[in-house]
Amino acid sequence: MATTKDYRDFVLEQLSLLDTITCKSMMGEYLLYYNGMLFGGIYDDRLLVKIVDSNKKYNMRESIPYDGAKPMYLVDDIDNRESLKEIVLDTCKDLPNKK
Repeated sequence: MATTKDYRDFVLEQLSLLDTITCKSMMGEYLLYYNGMLFGGIYDDRLLVKIVDSNKKYNMRESIPYDGAKPMYLVDDIDNRESLKEIVLDTCKDLPNKK
């Protein structure tokens, strides 16, 4: 099942507190970047972020984005924009900067 454009648009609207979010389509799903850094994606109408030490405090449950992929954290509460912003910022803190 691919992610719907309506769900993608909803997630991007919820992430609008972060100025530099970009989204790239990939095989019916969407990769999400903050300041050019890949932090997560939208898979099967689910928002998932990479697992790093700095976002473990949110006690999110692990989920597999697609067969053969590494587990990621499922963001259940995407209605809270402030919380979502903090999750993204904390996730990106521990990701390697590939610039």
